[in-house]
Amino acid sequence: MIFTILAKYAAKYGAATLAAASTAVSTYSAIETGKAQQEELERQAEEERIAAQGRELQRREQLNAQLAANNAALAASGIATEGTPASIALESAKAISASEGMIGLSERLKQGQLRRQGKMARSLGNMGATSTLLNSAPDIYGAYQLDKNIKEQKENKG
Repeated sequence: MIFTILAKYAAKYGAATLAAASTAVSTYSAIETGKAQQEELERQAEEERIAAQGRELQRREQLNAQLAANNAALAASGIATEGTPASIALESAKAISASEGMIGLSERLKQGQLRRQGKMARSLGNMGATSTLLNSAPDIYGAYQLDKNIKEQKENKG
């Protein structure tokens, strides 16, 4: 069925027009596919950013609860929070801060990777579109020559 429609279209408008239209559709499709992939990866990066913020908030709440429990335990036992206990708490806080810094860096790197993948997907879509255009040029020219020859034959007979 589709071949009949295409044959009629090619006979009416010329094979070159049909080849050019096909190339245009393929080019547009490649570009839009790249855009869609980029948008999806950008969306994933944004979701990851929001999830990372939630995880960081949860970690901080747990840390605050743990520090409050430690202070309460020290106060209940009558140990002053000065001197050695304070220095231990300070070192513990430094270690936790460094750990959180590494977690935050890891999460930002993951988000950046998703964004870079999105840009790459779009670039690949554009390259596919360019490739389609370049590869289709000889076909379009051949179809143009065919249309030209058919037209000349009709003119010579008529």
